[in-house]
This record gives sequence, C-alpha cells and structure tokens, in this order.
Amino acid sequence: MNSKIILVSALVLAGIGGLMFWGRANQTSATASVQGAQSALVANESLYDFGTISMKDGIVSRMFTVTNQNERAVLVTDIATSCMCTTAYLVGEGGMKRGPFGMPGHGGPSPKANETIPAGESRSIEVVYDPNAHGPAGVGAMDRFIYITDVSGGTLTLEIKANVTP
Repeated sequence: MNSKIILVSALVLAGIGGLMFWGRANQTSATASVQGAQSALVANESLYDFGTISMKDGIVSRMFTVTNQNERAVLVTDIATSCMCTTAYLVGEGGMKRGPFGMPGHGGPSPKANETIPAGESRSIEVVYDPNAHGPAGVGAMDRFIYITDVSGGTLTLEIKANVTP
C-alpha cells in the first residue's frame, strides 16, 4: 500500500513540475515577442514616475517625445498599452491627436497608428492613466508600459509608475 501512495505522489509531483516548466517556457517566449526588435525611434525619456497619486484626484497624464533618428522616414504602425487602465494618444503633425490606443483585446479593436515620422522629426505620445480603473483593489505600486511599433517590427517601450492611494 505504501509503494502505491509513493508512486502516485511521485507522478503527481512530476506532473506539476512538468506544467511549471511548460508554463515558464511559454512565458519566456511571450515576453520576447512583446519586446520585439530594436526600434529606429528614441524617446527623450522612457520612464516617468508620477510618485504618489490619489484615486480621489482621478486621471493623470504625461507627454513623451518620440524622435526618428534614422536617415529615412519611419512608419509607426501600432501603439498599445499593457493594461486597460492606461491609454495613449499620438499627437501628429499639426497637433492632430489620434487614439485612444489601449490594451489589445479590451474595449474593441484598437485603431492603427499609421503615422509617418520623417527623418529627424519628433511626435508626442500622451499617456493617460486612470487610477480608478481597477477599483479599490488598485491601490499600491503601479507599473505600466506603452509599446510603439514601427513597420519593421521594431518596438520602443515607454513606462509609467506610481504609488496609488485611496
């Protein structure tokens, strides 16, 4: 009887270990695909920390500047965020604001950016964070990402952080 229990226990542990290994392998490949290739675009700053913000004060935003340092024009095809609580807007030539761009698969289809940035020129990306989007469970440290993808598949990642209080 003891040998049966030991054998079943060993098989269960091996199965759990196999699932953990398989899950880790899938997580690594998903992370690599999100990061993408190196983009021709650069940002004046890629991280902004709002510090401590209050849910009762509502939405906060930050403007990032993205520059094409390439010798050729770069077509920005997609802009996406890592969470539905964060949206981004592309401020194009002439100050025209396009978006909102959000988390893929949440809130309907995301619009395509389709913005050409000529060599040496810049565009602004307005990042908007809603601290109330997660309700009372959304207090504490927050870290969100904005992915700007160009036609070559290169991705520039912007990041915002905050400590959310009620």
